[in-house]
Amino acid sequence: MLILGIDPGIAITGYGLIEELESGEISCIDCGVITTRASLPPQERLLELFNRLSRLIEQFRPDSAAVEKLFFQKNAKTAMDVSQARGVILLACAQGLVKVYEYTPVAVKQAVAGYGNADKKQIQEMVRVLLQMEAIVKPDDAADALAIAICHLHSCRFLGLNDEY
Repeated sequence: MLILGIDPGIAITGYGLIEELESGEISCIDCGVITTRASLPPQERLLELFNRLSRLIEQFRPDSAAVEKLFFQKNAKTAMDVSQARGVILLACAQGLVKVYEYTPVAVKQAVAGYGNADKKQIQEMVRVLLQMEAIVKPDDAADALAIAICHLHSCRFLGLNDEY
């Protein structure tokens, strides 16, 4: 099963693709970030995000996608920007016929580190360990996306989810 994890943002969207091997181990297939320039108008930033994510979906053909749910933010502009990015992400997944699952930050931390209040360093280290990587993934947004994908994999195992669209 190939899972695309996505950490949404207008300036930086993290993505991570993981695959569960027949042995039950998890492998990182690809990860990185999609960045947009702040100097561009919002609609062009969203179009860039959509186009680049659509190309990733077309290239890798994931079985499912996991996206971090928006949680309360003190800055209303940041919350609006992330909401718009999430909308574009959901659209790209729908167009690519990829079923989307959403997880709260607490659920991701619980699934990856076993503790819903784990700090960023703990999550990054657990991602490194679970994916048997030599170093912690940078930037943080890519590591977060991998954590979201791992959360979904654990949920699929636990709930017996079927990822047919």
